[in-house]
Amino acid sequence: MQAWGVIAAVLADPDPAGAAIRQHLSDRLGENPGVPERALLEYLLERRQLDAAQERATGTPSAHQPLNSVPPHLAERMDSLRSLSRISALLEKQMLMTAFQPIYGLDSKSVVGVEALSRFVSDDGAGAELWFAEAAAVGLGANLEFSALGSAALAAANLPQHLYVAMNISPASCLDPRLPELFDHIELPIERIVLELTDGIPDEQYSDFIAAITPLRERGLRIAIDDSHSSAGTLSRMLHLRPDFIKLGRSVISGVDQDPTQHAVAACMIEFATRIGSVVVAEGVETAEELTVLAELGFSAGQGYLLGRPSVRPKDWAAWNAPLDPDELRFLTAESGRFPGPGGADRRQ
Repeated sequence: MQAWGVIAAVLADPDPAGAAIRQHLSDRLGENPGVPERALLEYLLERRQLDAAQERATGTPSAHQPLNSVPPHLAERMDSLRSLSRISALLEKQMLMTAFQPIYGLDSKSVVGVEALSRFVSDDGAGAELWFAEAAAVGLGANLEFSALGSAALAAANLPQHLYVAMNISPASCLDPRLPELFDHIELPIERIVLELTDGIPDEQYSDFIAAITPLRERGLRIAIDDSHSSAGTLSRMLHLRPDFIKLGRSVISGVDQDPTQHAVAACMIEFATRIGSVVVAEGVETAEELTVLAELGFSAGQGYLLGRPSVRPKDWAAWNAPLDPDELRFLTAESGRFPGPGGADRRQ
């Protein structure tokens, strides 16, 4: 009834500028008389776009205020519809690209892998986390994540062939039946792919997650978990899951060279990971002192701005094919307090 009341007011509006979209509203109602709410939401979106165009053309705010009389629940549905439209357009136009951040082997002093990070081409400058959150809110989370995985796999053709590629994915998307098909349609070998879980695995979904991911792991897929996600990072969960990689972030790495407690936690995680057959990667490495202690503790790899910034340039990726000279590394680290990236460039946080 609320929707029909607003529609009646809209159709009675004499504004000639909105005549075309009012006709669209009438046409939609004639085609689907049982769904007035949907027709109204689509009209409001068109009205908003028309008002914005008029404001840009005249430089003055539109006098038309169609949202004032819209009930709150309809306004919320309109925002959802707008988000759905934004994400659908992004997917259709493939408005995303991939940056890679190097992951360094602390023993070999060379790049052993990369993490794929999505970069979105948008006018509002929204970060990747906001895009993925918005997509998940309107039921397109898996679609956007799969698009990002496909983009990363395509870009990985320009990476040195020995590098593994860590791609972020939510546990919910791992349960999507389309995931196995994705690996059948990308050229990047599955044994070079590491799925890095972006969230904890809910207890009620854990058995389904194991059932979905095990066949892929048997084909060569590897998984990584982040200690920042409490449910995924519990020792009992990791003991059962036995991830290929455990990534420890700033909550552990920060102050590892100065704080005895942080040092002890890092040492315990190395011992635990060794016993379950996992590789520990230090994330967010920011100082040469942290790097030195991490190497002494037995960390296999490190990642962070100190070691290399994310890059979208294949020229930078190609440089990751050459190992760093250990003697040069020790000298530069001692002199400058910074671990040099490829080509000796200073990489600061």
